[in-house]
Amino acid sequence: MELIRSRDWYTTGDGSDRGYIRPHLLKELWFHTGTACNLSCDFCLEGAGPGDQRLGLVKLEDVEPFIHQALELGVEQFSFTGGEPFLAKDLVKILQLASEHAPCLVLTNGTDALQKRLHQLVVLKESKYPVKFRVSIDSPVAADHDKGRGEGMFDLALTGMKALSDMGFNVSVARHMADGEDTPVVEQQYREIFDSRELPADIKFVAFPDFLPPGSHGHGPDISTNCMTQYHTEETRNSFMCAFSKMVVKHNGRMRVYACTLVDDDPEYDLGGDLRQALEQQVSMKHHRCFSCFKYGASCSET
Repeated sequence: MELIRSRDWYTTGDGSDRGYIRPHLLKELWFHTGTACNLSCDFCLEGAGPGDQRLGLVKLEDVEPFIHQALELGVEQFSFTGGEPFLAKDLVKILQLASEHAPCLVLTNGTDALQKRLHQLVVLKESKYPVKFRVSIDSPVAADHDKGRGEGMFDLALTGMKALSDMGFNVSVARHMADGEDTPVVEQQYREIFDSRELPADIKFVAFPDFLPPGSHGHGPDISTNCMTQYHTEETRNSFMCAFSKMVVKHNGRMRVYACTLVDDDPEYDLGGDLRQALEQQVSMKHHRCFSCFKYGASCSET
């Protein structure tokens, strides 16, 4: 059944044509492993937490058909997010399959759920393609990180990241980005901590603005078609995640393809159950998180 989208999908509040992105390839395929998480953070863009079932935990049989279809479409990387991916029992099996065909990236909070399964990751060292991990460390100040994630979580996340690095896996860091921050100063504060933990000096950062919890309305202006042509070129439009990636989620027991990693709280971004058909659909810039991509160049991708 074809989805009937709202007027907002096509038109801004003042009646202008809504900005959109036309996908041009599938470079990266994301899998949402489920909104269950061992932590409960009030800022979480997924609203994830212990036992959360908004999006279901995926199994190998759920993702395998999409892995194979993505390979037919020329995918270059598979990436996995949550919730906390290590709560999905089949995660390592899924990574074993995916990493035989393309590099993989796993987002994790680095704490108990990961650390209990570190021994299972040894098999991934034999994979044809590398598996790397991005650990969430919101701030270089322990108290600020722990304020959102719980007491002791800063140290525990660093312990998890160190364990992954010691096993030979490449690690990166997801951090919060503040308006007007002095980015080199902030990143140097992180690097001093990494140095004290004997972590690599060249760890990559991926910084995110506040995306707000699911169902929020955001705080940016509408993005019109004129905005997308006046302030962006074809090249920069092609750098938006929805131009080269998709995310597969498990919703109400069904595997669905969404436009990107940031819009799974809006059913209008459900592009169906087939990757090829999803790539044929224009993506409206109506979600409030689209403004973060428009303004900051925000991207979950490391490709």
